Amino acid sequence: MTPLIDVIFLLLLFFMLTSTFSKYAEIELSNATAGGAPSDAPQDRAFIQLGAERVVLNGAPITLEELTEQVTTGQVLISLDPDTTAQRLVDLLVLLRGREGLSVLVLE
Repeated sequence: MTPLIDVIFLLLLFFMLTSTFSKYAEIELSNATAGGAPSDAPQDRAFIQLGAERVVLNGAPITLEELTEQVTTGQVLISLDPDTTAQRLVDLLVLLRGREGLSVLVLE
């Protein structure tokens, strides 16, 4: 017969090896402010329509990989289709995160 302490250690070992210790990343979202002062220099703007199966950049269909090459600086406006999942939006925001001179705004 197996002592109880052996069973406890086996269970502890099992749960330690099967669990994941992942760190969740944070993505900053900026809110739109009404009545902001216009800047002196014109700013490049990109309009992205994001759906469950499609990505459209300024009216032309595109893939997420091509999107990261096309959008480098300026302001990005993201419009969501009703069928867009939160994971799909997070995938797009992760691709656009951390670029100098790039402002991302998610429209309602």
